[in-house]
Amino acid sequence: MLGMQVYDASYIASCRETIELNVQLYVTNVAADRDADFEVSFFNSQVMLLDYMFVHRLSGIEGKDGNPLNEVRVLCNSLLFNRGKLQIDKLPGWPNSAVSGLKLPSDRSILGLVPGQDVKVTRDEFLRLSRAFFRELQNRYS
Repeated sequence: MLGMQVYDASYIASCRETIELNVQLYVTNVAADRDADFEVSFFNSQVMLLDYMFVHRLSGIEGKDGNPLNEVRVLCNSLLFNRGKLQIDKLPGWPNSAVSGLKLPSDRSILGLVPGQDVKVTRDEFLRLSRAFFRELQNRYS
């Protein structure tokens, strides 16, 4: 697939609905018997799903300024390539582990994580992150 410069509004809406449904299913079926480890596992997976839905977005349009699209990309790379520890810079031996020159200042990011910190996304954090992600996506790719 070629890199995406624009996403159709109906596709964005469909992806948002899928994410909202998954969160609602979690709330309905799991939240009352809250298990912190399961919550983190579930919502870390939702972060990866969110990124995968738009994995072909062009990074030139996405920018490198620490926006929510960058944050989701960094979180996914950290989960996949750095054993769940936040990493922004490329890892030795993993040339695709990060986008060169990407910035993610913790004081401006949604989750406020710093390099080396464990990525453990909770429901409330995921809601903030996914809403910001979709707003930024619509601003840059619609």
